[in-house]
Amino acid sequence: MRINAFADVCLRALMLLSASPEGELLTTQAIADGVGTPYNHVSKAVLKLRSLGLVDAVRGRSGGVRLSARGRTTTVGWLLRELDEREDLVECESTEGRGCPLNNNCGLRGALRRAREAFYRELDGIVVSSLPHQSQMEPVFVMLNTRRPELPR
Repeated sequence: MRINAFADVCLRALMLLSASPEGELLTTQAIADGVGTPYNHVSKAVLKLRSLGLVDAVRGRSGGVRLSARGRTTTVGWLLRELDEREDLVECESTEGRGCPLNNNCGLRGALRRAREAFYRELDGIVVSSLPHQSQMEPVFVMLNTRRPELPR
């Protein structure tokens, strides 16, 4: 399975926020710098994460984003399911709009749906906030010039 770029940015942003000291606000620009992704991509990801209740946003000059209580307990599997907008993993129509001649009683679509669900189910046991580690995040916090929490090594 392969996740899309948007889901990747969302996961990176949540990992960075979960590694930040609890309650600390990070600007969207700081998150973009920390995860190495353009600001406009991170901005869209933060909006989606906010709509899912995973982050809290504080407006204003000293505002920013922080992980919500729900964000601290969300799993990778749940998040990827929420972000996956594809109905099927295969395109059953050609670019000319003609359907696949094998579409009638096709077993491939069902098999791929089950495989996708098995992929997500495997990730249901992984809480996003458990992923960041000190050696991974320390260089990011040095670059962002922010205080670093103690994380597992």
